[in-house]
Amino acid sequence: MTPTDQPPPWEPPYAGSEAEQLLAALERLRTTFRWKADGLDSAGLATGVGASALTLGGLLKHLAAVESTHVPWKMFGDSPGEPWDSHDWDADPDWDFRSAADDAPADLYARYDAAVARSRHLLAAAVAQDGLDQPAHLGEQVGRVVTLRRLVCDLIEEYGRHTGHADLLREAVDGRTGEDPPREWRPWG
Repeated sequence: MTPTDQPPPWEPPYAGSEAEQLLAALERLRTTFRWKADGLDSAGLATGVGASALTLGGLLKHLAAVESTHVPWKMFGDSPGEPWDSHDWDADPDWDFRSAADDAPADLYARYDAAVARSRHLLAAAVAQDGLDQPAHLGEQVGRVVTLRRLVCDLIEEYGRHTGHADLLREAVDGRTGEDPPREWRPWG
């Protein structure tokens, strides 16, 4: 096979273990979402559709928060870091969506990319060591066993929903459509 015959790096394997398939499905959704949000200025990141307040900038910041809370904190009990630690989520649960309009595009992309990189590293190491059946830190908070598998599935669901939103938002910005990024695509910035 030549390199162009190889599937792109975000394509899930045609055969593999459950963990390989779940992590690859998550990675494909992360990549597709990032492509949908890629390369926009403040105006593009602030574009909405219809009556919805959702924007690609808001989704970038929200998914950075999701990555920072689901993997480091819910899975392993580590701090999600700033700005997530100091925000009062009970008083302002939509802050991540709303406040993204105040952030520079480069900051939104960097925060999202850093959160994904941290999550990817922590999750890969944990799955390689003890698999998806290991208990997550969240279980201690809710008083029952919660496994990494459950939280990986939650991440897949979260990305599935928001990647669908990103499809509509990006098309409204500049007409970009498509299921997957082009083979040669890599994140801007």
